[in-house]
Amino acid sequence: MNRSNTKFLLTPQAMGRVDAAAARSGIDSYGLMRRAGEAIAASALRHYPQALRFVVLCGPGNNGGDGYVAGAALARSGAQVALFSLVDVTLLKGDAAQAEAECDLPVAPLERYDPSPGDVVIDGLFGAGLARDIPDGAKAVVDAVGKAGLPVLAIDLPSGIDGATGAVRGAAFKARHTVTFMTRKPGHLLLPGRLHCGEVEVFDIGIPWRIVEREAGGLWVNGPAIWAGHDRAVSATDHKYRRGHLTVFSGPETATGAARLTAAAGLKAGAGLVTLASPASALSINAGHLTAVMLTRLDTAQELSSWLEDSRRSTFVLGPGFGDLDRARRFALTLGDAGRSLVLDADGISAFKDMAGELSAAFSGGEPRLVVTPHEGEFARLFPDIASEADPGKVEKAIAAARAIGGIVVYKGADTVIAAPDGRAAIEEEAPPSLATAGSGDVLAGIIGARIANSMPAFEAACAGVHLHGQTASRAGQGMTAEDLVAHVRPD
Repeated sequence: MNRSNTKFLLTPQAMGRVDAAAARSGIDSYGLMRRAGEAIAASALRHYPQALRFVVLCGPGNNGGDGYVAGAALARSGAQVALFSLVDVTLLKGDAAQAEAECDLPVAPLERYDPSPGDVVIDGLFGAGLARDIPDGAKAVVDAVGKAGLPVLAIDLPSGIDGATGAVRGAAFKARHTVTFMTRKPGHLLLPGRLHCGEVEVFDIGIPWRIVEREAGGLWVNGPAIWAGHDRAVSATDHKYRRGHLTVFSGPETATGAARLTAAAGLKAGAGLVTLASPASALSINAGHLTAVMLTRLDTAQELSSWLEDSRRSTFVLGPGFGDLDRARRFALTLGDAGRSLVLDADGISAFKDMAGELSAAFSGGEPRLVVTPHEGEFARLFPDIASEADPGKVEKAIAAARAIGGIVVYKGADTVIAAPDGRAAIEEEAPPSLATAGSGDVLAGIIGARIANSMPAFEAACAGVHLHGQTASRAGQGMTAEDLVAHVRPD
């Protein structure tokens, strides 16, 4: 991984440790607050020069302190400023108390705020560390501001958004802009939080990057830096098998299209050879639609074992349109026991309802060889205990699921999370809404399969596949079908 170009995400807990480490290193924490508040004021003036009044809503913690600094800076610039506090300011402590004392502007109780046309609201009530529902007084202001249609600039995260999970805690502002510091947090990317943030700006307030990087775990914004260095080098001596052989299992004669989408995507994504393994009943139908994709008959687990006698047949995709869940389960376990790599999607996932342990046993040992690509419903079928837990967010659930199967989990959605059993995870932020179309998941499975066939490790292959899937959809444009999506697939 190219760490210098990787976009880290810090959980609220990790950001707290960064702040504490910065203070221990001798950095003035109030100096950091001043830089944060002044960055907020600069952003407010840049985005809202027409504001009649900046209304700064301050909470009890450091977000409120940032708000007091921002309010003072805005007043010095000549802007009209009104400050409102959720708590009695005499109860403030530490840097927040110092910021309020130095602000030299009157502060009114939050409940006295009456939204007026021309107001721009600067939200400093709660920060990324919120993990409980906001109080009723804050909910009332959130509702009033929303009904008035006033623009909101949020400090760190819109109040009411859980910074770790993106969940709405009772109610939340819908900001047009959000200003955060050093790195984004998971709540900026995960839904529904992402829909509340508007445009997110990240300001460097002077914490040394070595301190930030020390606390950054294995959580990133998905992007090319994650798989940099893992692409197979192109050589003049290449041949189709060196580029990797991908086998895709077809469904019955009434459901062959999904597997053909997968196979075509795998070939266009860079696999040197793709074979569609078809039941006898669907051979003629598949033959009439295939050109560069090869075709073979494969009906039984015994025939699959014979197919595996050729060690070059290393990577498989099972599930799109497959239909027969019992046979899917037998095929998957055969592949696991044979040491092959498998992308398990759709019916392949459903075949293991409440049976994640069997997958784990079949694919155990060594580097991960299994990638599962569930959407919300499939995730609940495969991992019912994890899915039913109320508190963990999507990242935590994906990591728990990856550990349960000893493989890679691609937890799909508009905020797809890719997780590995060692705790690494990435969140995709560039998947366009046009991907919500039948067959797009089949295309994704083929792209991931091609990357694994190219000898890319499973986690990096899944990250690359998810990102390239989104980039492909952006090229295909609005109104695309899965066939359009395949037509725009390319290796990078």
